Amino acid sequence: MDHSSIFHEGQRAVQERTGQTSIAIRNAAILSDTVIGGARLFIGQQFMVALGSVDERGAVWSSLLFGPPGFMHTEDGVHIAIDVPPSQRDGWDPLWDNIDGNSDIGMLFIDLGTRRRYRVNGRVARIDGQGITVAVKEAFPNCPKYVQRRQLISLGETAIDDDVTRGTELNGELGALMAGADTVFLASHHPRTGADVSHRGGNRGFVHMADAHTIRLPDYQGNSMFNTLGNFQIDPRAGLCIPDFASRRLLQFSGSATVLWDQPDPHNETGGTGRVLEVAVDSWILRSVPQQLEWQYLDPSPYLPQTE
Repeated sequence: MDHSSIFHEGQRAVQERTGQTSIAIRNAAILSDTVIGGARLFIGQQFMVALGSVDERGAVWSSLLFGPPGFMHTEDGVHIAIDVPPSQRDGWDPLWDNIDGNSDIGMLFIDLGTRRRYRVNGRVARIDGQGITVAVKEAFPNCPKYVQRRQLISLGETAIDDDVTRGTELNGELGALMAGADTVFLASHHPRTGADVSHRGGNRGFVHMADAHTIRLPDYQGNSMFNTLGNFQIDPRAGLCIPDFASRRLLQFSGSATVLWDQPDPHNETGGTGRVLEVAVDSWILRSVPQQLEWQYLDPSPYLPQTE
């Protein structure tokens, strides 16, 4: 199998640096240009999707979208429809303006209750009064590692809240929210392959403020294909989305990522990789989720590194 035909230059560089090229090639067997049969049913059952998009300046954003099961669906595996009429779109989320000007979109369908997830990258082929349709470019399952298990108890009506704060510098309120976070969605972009979004999970506080302009989080061992880190090799711009499950809030950051290699890790915070992501924040948005969501925490991932 030709390494260069499967992965772009950024992915190949990271795979070679970490010595995981052969593993990446082997795992590439899961890649497809359509949504496989079982995943089509899975997508139709979901009420949450993480999305990665790019604004007119090239800044990358990560978003979360919620709706009743069935609001996302694919019949042919080639196109995925997301039914969200304008009245239910959160105008504070950069997503809607972004995809109106740049059709690249990354999607991660994730069921926190079962830890199952499925990743799709594509382009918005339609946006209108009913919703959007995404033409699939690449689709593949992700393993259940690092997902904290939660069950959605109730999903209420949509009510857009105008209580929104924005900024460029981090503050104590954001630091406190991150200190309780165990789940993050990280978006990236490559000029040829498009937008991508992935899940990052860890012990509470694994993502934290390094200073008033910088966020840090560890990079654990994944599927060795390095979609995210590979994209950052070519385009460092990144989007972070952190849900506050208890208070029904959503925190979004846009900035630039740097991968710190071979870091000292006396407390095993990176799970043995020695890799840390540092995100220089350009802007952030904090607001309530439009839907009335109530979650029940079940248990942490058994794959989380045991810190000392």
